[in-house]
Amino acid sequence: VQLQASGGGLVQAGGSLRLSCVASGHTFGNLNMAWFRQGAGKEREFVAGIRYNGASTIYADSVKGRFTISRHNSKSTGYLQMDSLNSEDTAVYYCATRLPRLVGPVRTGKEDYNVWGQGTLVTVSS
Repeated sequence: VQLQASGGGLVQAGGSLRLSCVASGHTFGNLNMAWFRQGAGKEREFVAGIRYNGASTIYADSVKGRFTISRHNSKSTGYLQMDSLNSEDTAVYYCATRLPRLVGPVRTGKEDYNVWGQGTLVTVSS
């Protein structure tokens, strides 16, 4: 499977962006997926994850209540709606999944994922 992330850009603090992640080459609908981010000089960190069927989601505490992860399996696309953005959200955002598929709840460790999109830069100006 290949992942293509898009939707990043420059936004003012308090604004919103929606990221998209289009999957190809494999049945997206049976794969859990997650979003991670990496700020300058920082480790890549988990942001949000969603089960293959959309039945459950999980968020990092830092984005809970502001970000919403979703997916549209018939379009092989995952989304990350980001609201109330602040400067701490500035980072390159990556979508990720795992092959072979992992059974069970969404994992939050970057070591649990081995397929990554190319990243899309989100810059929040204060």
